[in-house]
Amino acid sequence: MLANKEEADERIVTFLSKYSALSSKISVEWIDLVLHPSALTENDASENSIVVSCQETGKKKVVSFSDIIVTDMSSYYYTGSASETKFDGEGQLSSAVNYVTSDVVRKIYQTSGHGETTLSSTIQDLMDKNNYTLEGLNTVMNPEIPDDCELLLMYAPTSDLTADEKNSVESYLKDGGKMMLLLGDTNSTELPNLASIMKTYGMEAADGYIADTQRSYQNNYYCFFPQLTASGDLTDGMESQMVLLLNTHGMTLTDPERDSISTTSFMTTSDNAYAVTEDSQSQAGSYVLGAVAVEDSSRFTVISAGSLIASEITDTFPQLENTKLFMNAVAANFDGAKDLSIEAKSLTPVYNTMQHAGLLSLLVIFILPLGILLSGFAVWMKRRKA
Repeated sequence: MLANKEEADERIVTFLSKYSALSSKISVEWIDLVLHPSALTENDASENSIVVSCQETGKKKVVSFSDIIVTDMSSYYYTGSASETKFDGEGQLSSAVNYVTSDVVRKIYQTSGHGETTLSSTIQDLMDKNNYTLEGLNTVMNPEIPDDCELLLMYAPTSDLTADEKNSVESYLKDGGKMMLLLGDTNSTELPNLASIMKTYGMEAADGYIADTQRSYQNNYYCFFPQLTASGDLTDGMESQMVLLLNTHGMTLTDPERDSISTTSFMTTSDNAYAVTEDSQSQAGSYVLGAVAVEDSSRFTVISAGSLIASEITDTFPQLENTKLFMNAVAANFDGAKDLSIEAKSLTPVYNTMQHAGLLSLLVIFILPLGILLSGFAVWMKRRKA
């Protein structure tokens, strides 16, 4: 600990004490920078930082106090002071411990050049906590996929693969590669080369957006809670199994082109869902929203709802498990990997306010007390006359 213990934030001091007590292999040492000023340069760190190190691997990682107690600097312009928004001690320390004790490097390449959406800061933070190395890859300029690519990630493309890219992806998957595709507003029906790869692995897109009349959120049929049919690693750590999707496309499972390919769904609509286009809607039925195709060591994961990790949902409804499902799906591509990311705890006060009083509220607050008062008055009048 490169800080003065007496001046350090009490919450961090208490947290470190409790965290180190969980394992005899973890010890905490406070270094007085007045007596040991060279500790900063030796560890390439600044004051008020935690240096997590492991003697066996020789690796170390620096975690700043400001990474643990996260502040919102934008509030400074309105109130004159920055407000504390999150406490991320457990997430930052667990990530650092995992990093220094492991000699495994996991490389993920995210495609670009097709109008893909950038991963939100929330997802990038979770990737960092799991110590995934995330690098961009413009396959339009160079369709060849690097040899060290352990997972190819494509998020919400708006334009199709070229013929060379299609051949490269097909070869990569056939040779044991792993790929995750999240579809955005542009359906794969408008991306024929991507649709062809999906069809090879037993997945075919349905036209239009999916409306689910049975599991909708606040009667918005295009915003709904899908059914998770996954088990094992994909649902590891998921307690409620509640995720929310918005404006999603759907898929149906077909026979893969090779008998060696096995395709299963892990996320679906209810049986009362429709695929709606501008001109028509399908018959009610169930649609696949997430599926995994496996062939020997290769793995192809398709999620037809890019909104699964959209910040509009994950930041607005942090109690849901959208990010957990996504990170589990990422971890499933790596042998022995589990999602170790722990999201920060909010420091923002939560107020139990009622925006709109319903009939029950009116009954309890006004009508019921008034009824009791009137009945009591009637009894009093009756006894008074007697």
